[in-house]
Amino acid sequence: MDDTIAAIATAPGRGAIAIVRVSGVRAREVAARVFVTRGALRARRATRGTVVGEDGRRIDDGLALFFPAPNSYTGEDVLELHVHGSPAVARDTLLAMLAAGARLAGPGEFTRRAFHAGKLDLAQAEAVAELIGAEHRGAARAAAAGLSGGLGAEVARLEGLLATLLEELAAALDFPDEVEAPSAEDLSQRIESVDAALAQLAASWERGRLVREGLGVAIVGPPNAGKSSLLNALLGADRALVSAVAGTTRDTIEESLALPNGAVARVIDTAGLRDGRDDLEAAGIARSERALAEASLLLLVVDGSRPLDDAARGLLARTRGRERVVYFNKRDLGAAGYDQRDEPERAALFGTVRTASDVDAVREALAAGSHLEGLDLARPHLGTARQADAVLEARRALALARETLAAGAPVDLVAPDLAAARAALGRLTGRDASEALLDAIFARFCIGK
Repeated sequence: MDDTIAAIATAPGRGAIAIVRVSGVRAREVAARVFVTRGALRARRATRGTVVGEDGRRIDDGLALFFPAPNSYTGEDVLELHVHGSPAVARDTLLAMLAAGARLAGPGEFTRRAFHAGKLDLAQAEAVAELIGAEHRGAARAAAAGLSGGLGAEVARLEGLLATLLEELAAALDFPDEVEAPSAEDLSQRIESVDAALAQLAASWERGRLVREGLGVAIVGPPNAGKSSLLNALLGADRALVSAVAGTTRDTIEESLALPNGAVARVIDTAGLRDGRDDLEAAGIARSERALAEASLLLLVVDGSRPLDDAARGLLARTRGRERVVYFNKRDLGAAGYDQRDEPERAALFGTVRTASDVDAVREALAAGSHLEGLDLARPHLGTARQADAVLEARRALALARETLAAGAPVDLVAPDLAAARAALGRLTGRDASEALLDAIFARFCIGK
């Protein structure tokens, strides 16, 4: 932590600009040696000048931004040099900083210093990595909400409630003649209140994970029902090969589809489900069966223009216990199959991939079936499996405390379980995080952030 660190902060490759960042006690010294300008650097003001190497030779003209401690991202003196986006220029600028007394930063070391400086809690630091890695708007919104600190504030509130309980129990033990211990009923109610809040956080984990990683959707159905045509229509691109010959699709195809509610679906187009006519088709059908079994949501496509055959009826029947969207396709060619649908499929969609409004209806149905109803990304929610595990550990400890009280044991015996719950929450925000845990978390970051 006493070292001054430097790294290229922009992504590899050519670009309009590249940013090379340095942070630490020697940032001013590094600035004086690698950046030549007529006047002194002013805090948070862009200054134009010349970037020079160790030998004094000009590397590039650029801009310098200086952020003095403690009002910087890391809480230390931070210098950013904005140079032209040539990889060679960025690399030479970094080498000049290293020659001036900095060392190369490790993965996530700038954010780790921000954490140690109290600029971010550990949940916010993880949100930084999630935001950088976000591949769609919903994931970016979820990460930005985590970066706002709402989760840390809620966890701190719950930690405070547990700390108050522990203080009351300790005072009753230390001063039994002066301080009355809380009653078992009062303790149980207050513990239940904390657990209820943790239960809400735990429930947010799975829905938040779907926002970030995408909802697994398998397009399944009999051969020649129009599954690949529907995938192409949903994507607005000819991604899957389409043919009037049944069995054209021999393998699974996976693509990402943005949903109207801001989530993303990982849509898998599968081979038509029937008895394979040859070894290659049979292998494709086996993959389709695996996709059907593993998907969170099924998009079952049936030819609605023809009378329902045994394959269509069998698929409709076997998927009735699954989360699914049923779509009777080819409305432009007839309605014989749609008219034969059974009661469980009364609310099924009926349309054609040739009509934009029908395709939009499928998108809306997928969004409605994505388990994201009511998810407010602005509210505190869990962003990583580590955070979910910490909440689960805290709830286990609170469950043990409630069992102790229910058994009629002395109230002071719940103190170890309350302390364990508080410690689990402390690891969530980083208050009680070990160096090994911090190493594991920040190793996932890119160098320069």
